[in-house]
Amino acid sequence: MILPFLIFLFALVVAVYLFMQQKQFGKLPSGESRSRILKSPNFRDGAFQNLTPTEMLLKGASYTKMMWDSFNKSPSVRPPKSLPAIKTDLNNLKGESPVIVWFGHSSYLIKSRGITILVDPVLQGNASPISFFGRPFGGTDIYALTDFPHINLVLLTHDHYDHLHYESIRQLAHSADYFCTSLGVGAHLAHWGVASEKITEFDWWETKSILPEVELTATPARHFSGRTFKRGTSLWSSFVLKLHGCRLFLGGDSGYENHFKDIGNKFGPFDIALLECGQYGKNWPYIHMLPEETVQAAKDVQAKVLMPVHWAKFDLAFHNWDDSIKRVTKAAAEQNQLITTPMIGEPFVLNSSYPNKNWWEA
Repeated sequence: MILPFLIFLFALVVAVYLFMQQKQFGKLPSGESRSRILKSPNFRDGAFQNLTPTEMLLKGASYTKMMWDSFNKSPSVRPPKSLPAIKTDLNNLKGESPVIVWFGHSSYLIKSRGITILVDPVLQGNASPISFFGRPFGGTDIYALTDFPHINLVLLTHDHYDHLHYESIRQLAHSADYFCTSLGVGAHLAHWGVASEKITEFDWWETKSILPEVELTATPARHFSGRTFKRGTSLWSSFVLKLHGCRLFLGGDSGYENHFKDIGNKFGPFDIALLECGQYGKNWPYIHMLPEETVQAAKDVQAKVLMPVHWAKFDLAFHNWDDSIKRVTKAAAEQNQLITTPMIGEPFVLNSSYPNKNWWEA
């Protein structure tokens, strides 16, 4: 009995090893990037750290139960029908102020005076290396990169699959002008064909101007990173974007913490804050915000307008698909926070028009 078991175990190890050799898993930082990482004040004990001690899971959380729940989700985690979306001609977006178009979850385009910025593009395909996990909702994958104008700057907040998409980066590698990302993430990009001279990595509080009148500052977030079993080899960030006289806060993924107030005091007020609102759970309260905390974070960074993202495309948690938007709009009304809720593909102009229809109820 022992020999067959050992043969099975060996075969399983070999299968996992071969599976993990796929290019989409990325590559660990090396060279100059690794040297910068070792000097970073945010890198300690062999990994990047949050500003305050942060457990990935609540103490006592059952891995077995979470695995069971993952394979036995309620049907309500996905919408009962395809979501409504607008197919906008992205090549003809115009405006003196920035125009924003959201593509579901945390992917969106910002265009201002001839400069086009694409944030965390996961347009078509799964938010996972496994075919049966992270499938997009119906109606949310109507945009392909062939629909886009020339991209001047791709901004990537961190290396999780629902933000850093292998197939999208491969398509953008030669056409986009610049790639800006958190410290250590550039190793994935270079491994996937992005020229090193196009890649700029940021540690927290670093400010750089990549293009005229386009200034980026990486700011803290309370989250984690990793595309394999090893976490913390690259940094996770939010970003302050100063663009043609406007200030935008691009929140990435983050649990709630005092860093939002610090960012607001240093860089606010903001014309808009695009903040995560979805994929939260009772077993991971420190790395993703509840919808009510999303509203508080918007107030902390001194945002004129809140735009909730990180929802309406993937069921990566166990809550109903529309729970987050119902709760965040209710909390925003109670706290007198202006909020905008565009449909997927619906453009709006900053400091001009703010869609606010309850389209998820249709």
